Amino acid sequence: MRPVKVTAAAVGAVLAAGAAGVVAGRFASDAALKAPPGRPLPTEPRLTVHSTAAGRITLTRDLASLRPGTYGLAGDGSHAVVGAVLESAADTADTVVRRLERVTHGTFETGDRAWLTANVHIGNPGTALGLEYADIDLPGELGPLPAWFVPGHRDTWVIAVHGLGTTREHPMNVMAFLHARRLPVLALAYRGDLGAPRPPDGLNHLGESEWRDLDAAIRYAVRYGARRVVLYGWSTGATMALRAAAHSALRERVCGLVLDSPVLSWEATLRALAQARHVPEHLLPLAVRAAQGRVGLHADHGADPVDPEHLTVPTLIAHGPDDTVAPWVYSRRFAGRRPDLVALHTVPDAPHGAMWNADPQEYEERLRRFLTPLM
Repeated sequence: MRPVKVTAAAVGAVLAAGAAGVVAGRFASDAALKAPPGRPLPTEPRLTVHSTAAGRITLTRDLASLRPGTYGLAGDGSHAVVGAVLESAADTADTVVRRLERVTHGTFETGDRAWLTANVHIGNPGTALGLEYADIDLPGELGPLPAWFVPGHRDTWVIAVHGLGTTREHPMNVMAFLHARRLPVLALAYRGDLGAPRPPDGLNHLGESEWRDLDAAIRYAVRYGARRVVLYGWSTGATMALRAAAHSALRERVCGLVLDSPVLSWEATLRALAQARHVPEHLLPLAVRAAQGRVGLHADHGADPVDPEHLTVPTLIAHGPDDTVAPWVYSRRFAGRRPDLVALHTVPDAPHGAMWNADPQEYEERLRRFLTPLM
């Protein structure tokens, strides 16, 4: 009987280890599948406010606080806009001084914890930008989808969709630019966002199912006068744009794509977010398998979510090698396979989803050149 007892014990140990592996994999995959909108991704460090003065703010010295460009600075219940690093300021080995453009909400006190965000504006297009706009509800697959509509005089509409860690406030970074070119803009909240329907499983599918909400926005735009649409997505919103351009019943109305920091390999992005949460290396394969099983993601093995060979419309990709969430190499590879349709705007020193923030002027010039023939 002794060998039988040993075997039973071994089987029990294997089952216990397997159950523990499943739990560990689910926990690790939560970094991406449960990333809440409007909260910082785990790749974004928390910074300490050391002091504030007229037109300047002193933050913890970090690669993040040294980034060039214009960013939102968010804390618990507060938001400001910070500009360039002030090289002439009296910083230290542990601090860096940036220009404080404005405090838009709350206050920042010494000792407060904050993080840089791509969301420069908060509120709505009226309060933040002074633009005429309308609050609308789009009929979506799971229920009404809140959206902002900023009217314009052209019959080419821009449909803007945010990605991981941000909200529909993110597209306001370029909304004034688009409005100045008389382009109607539709910026939507999709399943899982505040005010939008909750996904049945409560999980982010990294664009795999969310693209159908973007498809609903295309139908709305066409119903109300759009002859053509440009799909403009950030992060997983860019993934949604690619899927909608390939699978929408109205895909012939899509005349262009703008993809900022596109997630072109969900496996790479999930691994990056899990690593940022300090998930041990040996658990990362479990995280990938858990995500695949939980939300039905296709094993991509590094492939693009949509084969670039099937691309049919002009596409602008804005991405950079410092993105630790969605590796730039996939964008470079995507563009290299379709140089006839894809232009790659490479942005150095920019984190995920913040290509505009790093250099707004150059970004908008590239965007102007791309959009002009599509208007």
